[in-house]
Amino acid sequence: MADKKFLEQEVIQTLRTCYDPEIPVDIYELGLIYEIKIDDESNVYVKMTLTSPACPVAGSLPGEVQMKLKNIPGVNDVYIDLVWNPPWDRDMMSDIAKIELGFY
Repeated sequence: MADKKFLEQEVIQTLRTCYDPEIPVDIYELGLIYEIKIDDESNVYVKMTLTSPACPVAGSLPGEVQMKLKNIPGVNDVYIDLVWNPPWDRDMMSDIAKIELGFY
């Protein structure tokens, strides 16, 4: 079993390589990732949302996230839970994302 803290950092770094195609900021900084859990068998659970249910990548982005996370050495399996509550809004973005998008 990989060290959970190390694995969590690897998961976060990988999430930072996934983008909503309409917004030039990664999904982690956008605040689309609500929760990351890693169990004792190195299975990764990610609770995430999208900017809206009508998002053009609603069908493909969760699968892309899952595939990228499965490729991390030490990860056993990946479970993506796509949720709509609470609904995403701009307040969930990190300060980095807000600066990049000109909201400050």
